[in-house]
Amino acid sequence: MANQLNMDSRRYGVDRRSFLRYLSAVSAIPLISLRSEASASSYTKFKTNPFTLGVASGDPSSDGVVLWTRLAPDPLNGGGMPNTSVLVRWEVAGQEDFSDVVRSGVSVAPVQLGHSVHVEVDGLDADRWYFYRFHVGDETSPVGRTRTAPDVNAMPDRMKFAFTSCQHYEHGYFNGYPHMQQEDLDLIIHLGDYIYEGAGRDGQLRKHIGGELNSLADYRNRHSQYRLDQSLQETHRQFPWLVTWDDHEFDNNYANLVSEEDGVSPEEFLVRRMNAYQAYYEFMPLRRSAFPQGPHMTLYRACRFGRLVNFHVLDTRQYRSDQPNGDGLKPMEGKVFDQHATILGDRQESWVMGSLAGSTSVWNALAQQVMMAPVNRGDGGQDKYKMDQWPGYDVSRRRLLNFFHSRTGLNPVILTGDIHVNWVNDLRLDFTDSTSPVVATELVGTSMCSGGNGGNIIPEFERAAANNEFVRWYDSNRGYVSCEVTPQNWTARFRATPFVDKPGSPVFTAGTFLIEAGRAGVHSV
Repeated sequence: MANQLNMDSRRYGVDRRSFLRYLSAVSAIPLISLRSEASASSYTKFKTNPFTLGVASGDPSSDGVVLWTRLAPDPLNGGGMPNTSVLVRWEVAGQEDFSDVVRSGVSVAPVQLGHSVHVEVDGLDADRWYFYRFHVGDETSPVGRTRTAPDVNAMPDRMKFAFTSCQHYEHGYFNGYPHMQQEDLDLIIHLGDYIYEGAGRDGQLRKHIGGELNSLADYRNRHSQYRLDQSLQETHRQFPWLVTWDDHEFDNNYANLVSEEDGVSPEEFLVRRMNAYQAYYEFMPLRRSAFPQGPHMTLYRACRFGRLVNFHVLDTRQYRSDQPNGDGLKPMEGKVFDQHATILGDRQESWVMGSLAGSTSVWNALAQQVMMAPVNRGDGGQDKYKMDQWPGYDVSRRRLLNFFHSRTGLNPVILTGDIHVNWVNDLRLDFTDSTSPVVATELVGTSMCSGGNGGNIIPEFERAAANNEFVRWYDSNRGYVSCEVTPQNWTARFRATPFVDKPGSPVFTAGTFLIEAGRAGVHSV
């Protein structure tokens, strides 16, 4: 880690004295062995329920899954735990009554990680549902339900998953989650903006606790406030999740080590990013491979569902170059075409191409954050593209599309969040040529509730949908996307909740689209 930090110092021009202060802050974080039980307490008497934040699971493999909980009897005030690590017992069973416990053990809820627990269970059977729970002192957690992936060589008849993003607590209620719970899903994917970092504002439907997030305690309390939402907590309890972040888990529109705000020193920025990344790890069912190293955290990874679909999870925030041309909506010119600019970073881009090249799955899904299609949102002959999205990094975007084109049998599907509306896009090798081959399909999911009630007419997006021939569909409702995947077809149903300004919205399918294996492009059903 020290070499990486020193590289950051040189790259971003931080003076040595300031950077040494930063290094001291990083070094103050204890090196934590997640297996160590030496200093942990074996029994704690709780006055109130320590499992207020529920349970969760994620990153399933063919023989295991990550189990998560966090001990927090007072979740909105730092957790309310004593300043000592605590031993937590866990169990996994095939039956909900735990009459057939198949795996069990003891893990540590470290004080340094906010008493969060991450158990990487292995030795389970492939392609089946399990139940799990935690015990600490006299207390027992809610019973969670999870499942393992099929064997890596198996070809399942089908799988179903849902994806969503952008759940701004102040903008509304998470009305899509209760409907997800009614679906026969194998997995849920969250594409970022799980929390929002802004200060609490009066006059909102629900108010954030505290000011603009900065300290580790700030981020922990905000994550706790979101996880106390019962619809979100219950959906974590019922299904395994695959998660990645966007920007609001840390700071709006940040790019690598560059803040959106002027006057923020790199060392201040890095310390804040370290706090945000640690809190994100603490609250998500992530494997030890994602354990943060100061302000660095490896989130890109693959999750295979047999030979049916391979999910390649990307991080388009941590390694990207600064947004070109001052960010915002701009023409594709100037630094957009910088040969050295990148949205993934060299190492991640090399990884994803290698992961795709080695994939034996029928379908390859890229679970990522920002829109890849270069949608022109200009008017009156003025071309405007979103610099924060892939069009701002045209060389990176074209390189990936060329890779898709050069490899037969990948059947790539891009899963995207961020923009708070639904889009279905054919990704052409050359977006300026309507006869250029389609090499992938992009499914852009709307927000869970960010932006408030949807379903309205947005003139800018209406024009964009009409003027960009590769856009197959657009819709402004809130909700999520439910996907059913077979060896022959990928069916995407865009599930819409008409309102988020109060709980209890119904749901309807705003659009259904089909992608056929071996045939690039999407078709409306």
